Formats: sequence, structure tokens, C-alpha cells
Amino acid sequence: MPRWLRWLSGLVLAIALGVGLCRLIAESLWFHQLGYLAVVWQRWSVQALLFLAVAGVSALFYGWQQHWLLRQRTVTLDPTLTAQSTYRGLGLWRLLLCASGLTWLLIVATYHIGAIALQLWQQRSEITFNSPLLPQLSVWRVAELSLQIVQNPRLLVLSLAALLLGLWLPVRLFQGLGILLSLAMGAIASLSWSVVLKGLFAASDPHTEPLFHRSISFYLFEIPLWELLRLWLVNLSVVGLGGTALGYLLANETLSHGKFLGFVRSQRRHLQGLSAFVFATVAFSFWLERYKLLYSTNGAAFGAGYTDVTVRLPLYGWLSASAFGVTCLLAWSAIRRGGEGQRRLGPIAPGLFGFTLGYLVVILIADWLLPTAIEAAIVQPNQLQRELPYIQRTITHTREGFNLEKMRVEPFQPENNLNAEIIAANAATTRNIRLWDTRPLLETNRQLQQLRSYYRFPAAFLDRYYLKLSPEQDQSEIRQVLIAAREVDYSAVQRFARSWINEHLVFTHGYGFTMSPVNTAEANGLPKYFVRDIGDTGELLVNPPEIRESIPFFYPRIYYGELTNTYIFAPSDVPELDFPRGAENVYNHYDGTGGVPIASWWRRLVYSVYFRDWQLLLTPNLRPDSRVLFRRLIQDRVRAIAPFLRFDSEPYLVVADPRSEHDIAASPSTAGVSYLYWIIDAYTVSRYYPYSDPGQHSFNYIRNSVKVVVDAYNGDVTFYVVEPDDVMIRTWQRLFPTLFHPLSAMPHRLYRHIRYPIDLLQVQSEQLLKYHMTDPVVFYNREDLWQIPKEIYREKPQAVAPYYLITKLPIGYTEEFILLVPFTPVNRPNLIGWLAARSDGQNYGKLLLYVFPKQELVFGPEQMEARINQDPMISQQISLWNRQGSRSVQGNLLIIPIERSLLYVEPIYLEADQNQLPTLARVIVMDNQRIVMAPTLEEALKELFPQ
Repeated sequence: MPRWLRWLSGLVLAIALGVGLCRLIAESLWFHQLGYLAVVWQRWSVQALLFLAVAGVSALFYGWQQHWLLRQRTVTLDPTLTAQSTYRGLGLWRLLLCASGLTWLLIVATYHIGAIALQLWQQRSEITFNSPLLPQLSVWRVAELSLQIVQNPRLLVLSLAALLLGLWLPVRLFQGLGILLSLAMGAIASLSWSVVLKGLFAASDPHTEPLFHRSISFYLFEIPLWELLRLWLVNLSVVGLGGTALGYLLANETLSHGKFLGFVRSQRRHLQGLSAFVFATVAFSFWLERYKLLYSTNGAAFGAGYTDVTVRLPLYGWLSASAFGVTCLLAWSAIRRGGEGQRRLGPIAPGLFGFTLGYLVVILIADWLLPTAIEAAIVQPNQLQRELPYIQRTITHTREGFNLEKMRVEPFQPENNLNAEIIAANAATTRNIRLWDTRPLLETNRQLQQLRSYYRFPAAFLDRYYLKLSPEQDQSEIRQVLIAAREVDYSAVQRFARSWINEHLVFTHGYGFTMSPVNTAEANGLPKYFVRDIGDTGELLVNPPEIRESIPFFYPRIYYGELTNTYIFAPSDVPELDFPRGAENVYNHYDGTGGVPIASWWRRLVYSVYFRDWQLLLTPNLRPDSRVLFRRLIQDRVRAIAPFLRFDSEPYLVVADPRSEHDIAASPSTAGVSYLYWIIDAYTVSRYYPYSDPGQHSFNYIRNSVKVVVDAYNGDVTFYVVEPDDVMIRTWQRLFPTLFHPLSAMPHRLYRHIRYPIDLLQVQSEQLLKYHMTDPVVFYNREDLWQIPKEIYREKPQAVAPYYLITKLPIGYTEEFILLVPFTPVNRPNLIGWLAARSDGQNYGKLLLYVFPKQELVFGPEQMEARINQDPMISQQISLWNRQGSRSVQGNLLIIPIERSLLYVEPIYLEADQNQLPTLARVIVMDNQRIVMAPTLEEALKELFPQ
């Protein structure tokens, strides 16, 4: 190698190592600042160890095979033995066909592993919380991948080039593919670090499944690990045997001579040893396939059915045992010494080719022909009787997997006796009926509350607060409100104002929030705000003033949120834009504890490389106390710390003082104390829960085991365990004991705001459509299928989404915050039941399913929508609005349970065609007999239920 090229290579290597070191230091400093350095170093260490171990062992195995290949492939054939050999060998065409087939097998196996590694890398943010179903190399997989290669021109050209190289230089191809495969398998193992850790350090679960009577932990944690090991071993064995056989086959210039005379004894022993390895992996694969029958989709229900248990299970056991027997025979043949016939020519092993073909035929019979015949001849004529116990298993385990088995089922007999007295007695429910949906409120906020073009309201959040609304009140009352955070969106800054200083030093944070009651509007139909705007002193404007006694309003700065996607440096010599005041701006300097100190020159160098931002090295605006705040998007922040958890799609903002009563009394408004927090629900999920039907989801087990709290000012992240009985979170607690905190450690004022997540209830309600049927006969006949009802929103039908409301449940003693979703029977619009998820105090997480009597008609959302559209006065008014340069919008139809009756409420919004500023125009209120439309909810209730 020329000297200049060595210098250039060294320079490139040094730069790559320097960049990698800078990234490692930058990430370590970030995790250290948050207090999670030990957690991430444990993860990184495991990943590095797995990569080195798997890649190293793979390279050693391939290198060992190549070493023996190079020693044995040059054995000189004795002409006497060649003349006396009874083995006729292979002619040119058969030789070319065998060599091409072996080369193609190596190419496909490499593509198989490379595709898996690439897929895992692309999905690395997801694979840690949901172990993938790894596609295993098999005859069918080889055919599938071959078709993919042929259909892709680039892959086809590359594969043909590799094929020619294999025929010309087989050993070089084997060596090159061995290096690639070792690196790819190391990458797969590294990316699957969570699978390995869970498999090795799993917490025990007392529950077992009914077929093998193994613990649930075995399926959740060990089966994914065995699958990963299987992928590795199959790859090693098949590629090792294929590469070695190809090298021996094309040794001594057999292609040039046009004839392969056979393998000598030493070569045959080598190949027999590798063949034993292949059959050992086959035996292991069929042993593992027995357990994977619990995820079968062949029967009448998910999981192992009658044919799986009576046919496939014993056949897989026999195939595993027979493959193990062949392994022993081949291993014995490889290690035994043969005396004088050491150099006798012949095939790999007598009868091995014929046995392999026969074995493939048996596999075909075991996996398809025989089960199909049994299914048609024995199961189908009496399917219900045959499948009944297996259907019961599916029902039981699906309900367990989706946490429905503890759901309490109650009958709900509608009394339909609502009157003025009952409405008055349930005032806490009626004054919290949601009239404002998040979508029209956000449209209004964006026009009335953004204040500047660079402010945005990315989302609005439903929550409940205990508020004091008048000086006459002795105690606060529970109110359901909508909160929206006012964040800075740097992409909305005018182009001429975009600069490095503005992006990283000036536009650093959002300011404040809006809070509006869900059930009222101003006289002009616009939302009524409890909290709005920004005063001249920076305090948020409040109406009524008594709310200040219930909610802290100090320092409402948002440095971490849903739009904070830039890295910033604060404090600095450049003042930060704090909030607008009239035509001017007020500026401030960050005084929080978030971010990594960056005063020293080497830290500036590290983060210059990390951000690829050389202006950081040159700027004179940083101070000795300057910090770099990055990864400020809260979803990215929590995912970087705990990538093995699946996070909810809707974080929500909470305004609360987390300090104790003593600390608050000592310092009512201490500077630097944060009062804005984000709460994110986190889930543990798996696709390996036995007999649990995943439905349309990629998992069949889910628990909302963790609540994550993120400080919107300082960026601190805390993980609280909500479901300590979840075996998956117990496993992660064993692995990362310093990461999680008990729920009892959550500050009380934050604890009052945890809520049952919508994403989880949507998943559970979808599963409940079928799995509310616990009688296997009813389930098999699909006698009582449910569906999520439809409603009209913006003139379009949509499925009713779960919605929060405050009401007193029939089994409750006081009003509480619940999440509700209704159900209707399939092909019928009447209401059949509703599912409530509770969120308050000791009742958090409890599910209640109220089922209506099937013999009575209870109006569902679609029927109520039809009643609205058929009402002459309502339809006439809506038509009139739509002809006057405006457009009416039907909001969410809510079903409100009040004692033993149902109240239906739907808001009507009005917005202009040119300027979409929604206003609350009317409120429609209905019971089972009457329908009323009025300007306000109070008027509608008085008209519907007169004194």
C-alpha cells in the first residue's frame, strides 16, 4: 500500500474514532445530567458485549471452517484410488448445477440475514419494546427471498456477480460473506439487547398455560431469546456447510476438468460434522415449533387447536427426535477413525442426500398434507365439539393478555326517569358535560390566543381540576377543563428573521397555557377561558380571580414540549425572548437546572461535533454558566431513556405545585420552581402471550405499567410504576432498579391528574367486541358480536372515540373522572353496553362494563343522530345557517349516564366559510323520548326537564 494511502486511511480512521468518541461523551453527559448514566451505560455495555460476542464467535466459526477448507481442498488425488473408485462422480452440467445451487444458497442466506439486520436498524426505536417475529431460514424462505432477488434488478445484478465470483473463487466468496454475516449477526444481537436481557433475567410469573403447563414468563421472555438463538445457529450451520461444500466441490480445478471425482475421507468427515450441526439446528427448530403452536392461526380460534395438538404437536416432536438421531449418526461418522480407507473417494455420506429428500417430504406431510386431511375428515364435520376446549383457552388468555379478566360486568336497566330533581341532584355531572371538542377549541385558540406568529398550540388536553370559582365558595369544586400549551415553533419564524442566534439563543421557549371549561361559552359563542393571554407583567390572565388560589401561575415557561425540536444554549449573553407585551417583547435568562454545562472549550468541541455545528465553537455569546438543552421533544426524551417501553400518542400537560404543604407555606412562589409538567403513559407490550389473539394489533399483551412525568422547565424525567404486578415491568425493574419509582412516591398534586389512557381503552374495547363473549359456544357461533358505533362529525360518519367525563357511576358514591366508550350490536344501531375506565384514587385502572337488556330498545348514537336530522326545527335551522355564508358543524355526540338513565348531548358549532373561527351556536339535549335545542346547555336542560 502506498505511503500516502496509509496516511489517508489513518486520517479517515482517526476522524471516525474522534466523531464516535464525541458522540459517546455528549450522550453520556446528557444522561448524567438526568441521573440515568448508569442505566444507559448498562445498556450500551450489553449491546457492545453482544456485538463482540456474536460477531466474534461467528467469525471464529467461519474462519475455522475456512482454515480446514484450505487445508483439505488441495489434497492430491491418487490416480490409483481414482481408477478404483466405484463412485462415478459428477459430470460438468451436474457439477455446475450443484456449485451454482450452493453459491445461490450462500447468497440468499446472506441476503436473509442482511435484510433482517437492516429492518431491525430501521425499526430500532420499536424492536426494544416489541420483540419481532424473526423470519427463519427454511426451504420456503429461500424460495421467497429468491423471488425477491429476481424481481429487484439491482439485487439480481449483484447476486449474479456474486454467483460468478463463487464459481471462479469460491473460497474468497466464502471468506467475504463470512465477514459480512458475522457483522450482520453481531448487529442483530446488539439491536436485540432487550430480548437477551429479558430472557436471561426474567421475573417469574405464577400463571401457566394449559398445553405444556409452562410459566407465562417462559413465553414472554424465553421464547424470543430461543428464536434469536435459532436464527444465529441456523445461519452458522447452513452457511458453514454450504461454503465448505462449495470449496471442496470446486477444488483442484474441477470445473476446468469438467468432472468432480468425489470427496476424500478427510473432506467427508468435515462435511459430515457440519451436516450434523445442520440437523442439530433442525432438531432444535422443531422443538421450538412445538411451543409456537400456541400462536397458530389454523384452528377455529387463535392458538393451538385440535389439529395442532393431535397432529402437528406429536409430528413436530417426532421430527425433532429423528433429526437429533441423524445428528448423532453424522457426528459419530465424522469423529470415528476409518483405518485404511482414509482417502477413498465418495459422496458426503451414503444415503444422506436421499434421506434429506425423504425428510423434506415428511415435513411437507406433517406440516400441510396430514393436518389438512385431518381437518377436513375429522374436525370440520364436528368442529364445535372438537374445538370447544381450545376456544375456551383463547377466550381466557386473550382477556388476560389485554387485561380484561378483572373487568367488572354489571347489568344496566335504564329507568328513563330523568327529571329536574335528578338533574339538580347531579349538578356536578351536568356542569362538566363536554361541549367543546379539542378540534374547534384549537382552531379558536390559534386565532385568539397565539399572540404571535411563532406561537403554536399543538394539542389540547382534557383533565379535571379542583377550582374555586367564587369568593362565596368554601371548598373547591371539580371541573373538567381543556388545557392547551402555548409553545414556540421555530419553523414559524419569518424567514428573514431566521439566524443561528435566533434559533439557538433567542427563541428558546414557549410561554403559558390556556384553560377553558368544557361546558360553557361566552355570549358570542367563543370559548370561555379560565386562563388566557399574557399580562404585561408576564402573569396569565385569570377569570374569575379566585382560580389563582387553586392553580399556580408562576413562571409558566415551556422549555420541553411537543414542538421544541431545536437545541438551545441558555443562559447566554443574548437575552431570550420571554413573552410579548404590546408591540414590544420582554426578555429573560434561563435559571433552571436543565441542560448540560458547556462552558469549557472541550465540551464546546464535543457538542460542535455532536450537532455538526461549528458556530458553537466560534460564538462569543456563551457564559460560564451556559448550558446546552437538547432532545427537548418530550417523546424523544423519554424514549431515549427507556426505549423498551411503548409510549402513548398523547402526552398531556398538568399545572400543579409538586411541593409539600410545608414547603409551599415556607415559600409560596420560589423562583426556579416548576409548575408545568407533562405526563406520558407508557406500556409494556409483547406478542408472545400464549393463546392471546392479537386481532389487528402487533401485540397480544399490553399493560399501562408506567407513568412518566417530565418537567416542562427543567427537563427532569421520572418513571413511576402503576402496575407493580405486571411481570414485564418487574423484569425491567430487576434490570434497571434505579430507573423506576413506586407510584406512592409521586407528588400528590400530580397523582390527582393521572388518567386512564385513551390509546389503551381503544385497544381493549376493540378486543372486547368479540371477547366479551365468555361462553365458547356463543363465541363460536358469533351470536353476540359488538361494534363501535358511528357518529356524525363535520357531516362525515366516524367511529365514536372514547371520551372523558365526570359522572357518578351506579356503583359509586360520588362523581369521578372516567373514560367511556359505548357499544352497539353488529348490524343493529341500538346501544348494547358501555365500558368505563376509572381514573381517580384507589379506583384507578378499574374497568366496568355495563350491559343493557337485549329485550329493550336503548337508543344508540346513530339512532340519535337520525333523530336530530329528522327533527323539523333543528334541520330547518341547520339548513338556514348553511345558506348564509356559514357552515354548521355537528360536534361529538356524548352519552351521559346519570343514575339509571341516559342523557344524550351534542353541540352545534358555527363557522364562516372564509374565516374558520368556530363558535358554539346551539346545544342539543335528548333523552329516550324528547329532543331540545337551545343556545346553552343550561337552557336546554331547563326546557327538557321543566320544574
